[in-house]
Amino acid sequence: MRIVSVRRHAAVLSLLAVGLLISGSASAASAAAAVTSGQVRAWGYNWHGQLGDASEQQQRTSVPVPEVTDAVAVAAGYNHSLALRADGTVWAWGSNDEGQLGDGTPNDRMHPVRVPGLTGIVAIDAGAYHSMALTANGQVYAWGSNDFGQVGNGQSANQISPVLVAYQAKAIAAGDNHSMALTQGGGVLTWGANSVGQLGDGTTTNRNTPADVPELLGVVAIAGGGGHSLAVLADGQVQSWGWNAQGQLGDGTTTSRTSPALVPGLSGVTSVSAGGHHSVALRSDGTVAAFGYNFDGQLGDGTNEQRSTPVTVSDLTGVKAIVAGYAHNVALLQDGTVASWGFNQYGALGDGTTTDSNLPVTATGLSGVIAVGAGWQHSLAVKEILK
Repeated sequence: MRIVSVRRHAAVLSLLAVGLLISGSASAASAAAAVTSGQVRAWGYNWHGQLGDASEQQQRTSVPVPEVTDAVAVAAGYNHSLALRADGTVWAWGSNDEGQLGDGTPNDRMHPVRVPGLTGIVAIDAGAYHSMALTANGQVYAWGSNDFGQVGNGQSANQISPVLVAYQAKAIAAGDNHSMALTQGGGVLTWGANSVGQLGDGTTTNRNTPADVPELLGVVAIAGGGGHSLAVLADGQVQSWGWNAQGQLGDGTTTSRTSPALVPGLSGVTSVSAGGHHSVALRSDGTVAAFGYNFDGQLGDGTNEQRSTPVTVSDLTGVKAIVAGYAHNVALLQDGTVASWGFNQYGALGDGTTTDSNLPVTATGLSGVIAVGAGWQHSLAVKEILK
């Protein structure tokens, strides 16, 4: 990530599973062959058409994306959006100046367009200006901005169409300007920007092809943020590395780190998501822990105080999935409703206001939701259509 900018990733965690497991950051997502599908809805910032409603008008509450009524997962980047349909194809809309829509052009799209050449996809994720997809047989595709090598094809030129960059993966995650893949053996591959150690290889050297994070094993979930990375271990503990100026590594310091280390006092975690300068972790009991920057209330603890160790998000239980946007979060609850908190200048919380909130609020008019995503200043959901 270019730390001084607001270039943003979105959804963060993608896991191949039986059925649909929605977790992660901004908007990572995954699905298996036979899952419930639904209508994509979007809200928040819309200058580049990332809400998919054929306008550039911001929306304080969710609006439908008319062309996508059979989605199983969504992911949101800086100003673009992705949807995974039940047939295993990927659709994209919004900003496309660096090829992040993958349709072979640099043209913004106000309506969803199919990403050519991708079939059998089970997971998607979006970085600031690049995108990723995972096939059922473990192949990883990437496209879009590549100035830091985040596409992973050994080059630095932007890629306006998907390219195959890795094999034998079971999950993917896109940070702002770096990429991650969870291997079948529980290891982690990383590539792209590394100026603050977000690749976890002990250096600060960018890399344009995937390589292992040394000595990191037994991983079950991953997430990439603005300039940091997270990994959940099989025992429910979390490791973190990279940029830490705001305490987003959760280790009690503000010292950046180029190699993974455990987040003290955090256990029972099933998934993680990484925002611009903060992190969130979903526990097995349905509560959420958060740490890092909190100026906009993105930690959800009722304060605006930065935290370098995990705190529990207040007044929030029964969470099924959590995704971190740049400075806001979107949580899917077990009852199919959506809670959100943090920065809200453009309506990304979906509560009908533009008022920031340091406590969770209910996204207006959403029920029967099966998946969520969060980008820079916009949010996505998949609402089940009853048949």
